[in-house]
Amino acid sequence: MTAMNMVQALNSAMDVMLARDPAVIVLGEDVGYFGGVFRVTEGLQRKYGAHRVIDTPIAEGGIVGAAIGMGVNGLRPVAEIQFADYIYPAYDQIVSELARLRYRSAAEFTAPLTIRTPCGGGIRGGQTHSQSPEGVFAHVSGLKVVMPSNPYDAKGLLIAAIEDDDPVIFFEPKRIYNGPFDGDPEKPAESWAGHPMGEVPEGYYSVPIGQAAIARPGEAVTVITYGTMVHVCIAAAADLGLDAEVVDVRSMVPLDLDTLAASVEKTGRCLVVHEATRFGGYGAELIASIQERCFWCLEAPIRRVAGWDTPYPHAFEWEYFPGRARVRRALQALMQEAP
Repeated sequence: MTAMNMVQALNSAMDVMLARDPAVIVLGEDVGYFGGVFRVTEGLQRKYGAHRVIDTPIAEGGIVGAAIGMGVNGLRPVAEIQFADYIYPAYDQIVSELARLRYRSAAEFTAPLTIRTPCGGGIRGGQTHSQSPEGVFAHVSGLKVVMPSNPYDAKGLLIAAIEDDDPVIFFEPKRIYNGPFDGDPEKPAESWAGHPMGEVPEGYYSVPIGQAAIARPGEAVTVITYGTMVHVCIAAAADLGLDAEVVDVRSMVPLDLDTLAASVEKTGRCLVVHEATRFGGYGAELIASIQERCFWCLEAPIRRVAGWDTPYPHAFEWEYFPGRARVRRALQALMQEAP
C-alpha cells in the first residue's frame, strides 16, 4: 500500500493496465508528451511509447470516434476529454453510436471504451471549466457512469472500467485531484472538502462498478452523494455533531439502490447532495427511486442541496458551490421535521 492522491491513483491504474493488456490504448489532447493538463497521464508515453499513449488534435468528436473504432476492432481505448465542459462536441458520437452499438448489432459488436474527464468546480475555472454533466449521460441507455470520491476507488473503478466490455463515462472530480485542499483562503471553513488522500495498492485490483459505499456510518439521517460532495457532507455532519450516514453512490449507472434504500430504511430521513445544477439533476432520479422504495419508512420529506440553476460563475464560485454551510442548514431543517 502506498499513500496516493487521486491523480497518482488514476495514473497507477492506467500504468497497471497498459502493462497488463497490450490492447489498452490511451488517447487524448496532451496526454502524451505533456502528461495531461492535470498530469494524470504523466510518464506513460515515455514508458509505453507514442503508439499506445497518443496525443490527438483538439477535436473531441474525433477522439471519441477514433476510440469507438479502436474498441470495435479489439482494442480497449481510454480516451481523455480534457474538461467535462468540452465533451459536448463528442455527444453525438457517444449517444448515437457508442451507447447503442451492442443493441443495434444484436451483441455482434461491443465497444469497451472508457472516457475519462475531469468535472466540477473548485479551481476557479468559471463556466467553461467547471461543469458537472453526469446527469446528461446517466440518462442515456447503454452507458455506465461512475465518479469516485477517493484515490482507492479511483484506481479500482478505473481498472474495472477499462476491463468492462461496455462503454463507461468516468468522471473525475478535479477539486480533489491533488490531495488536501484548503479552498478559497477567504472562506476556508466553507470550502474545505476533507483530506482526499488514501492508501492505495501499487498493483492490480478492481472496485466493482454498480456498488455504492458507506463513507460514514450513522443512524440519524442518510446523506446520499458522490464525488467531491462526499467530503463536504462528512465535514458538515461533523460540524453539527450529527450521527449522519453518508452514502457514496460511486456508480450512477448501474445504481446500487439496495444499499441506498437500506440506509434510508434504517434512518428514516434522507438528504441528497450534488454539485450539478438542481433542476433535472441526477439527484432528482435518486429522490424518485428512494421515494418509490422507502415511502413508508420516511419520517420527513427528502431534501436536496445542489448547484444553482445558472452557469457556473467565476467570481462567485463559493456562493454557487454546495459548501458545508448549505449542507448544514439542510441537515438542521431535515432533523427538525416532525415524523
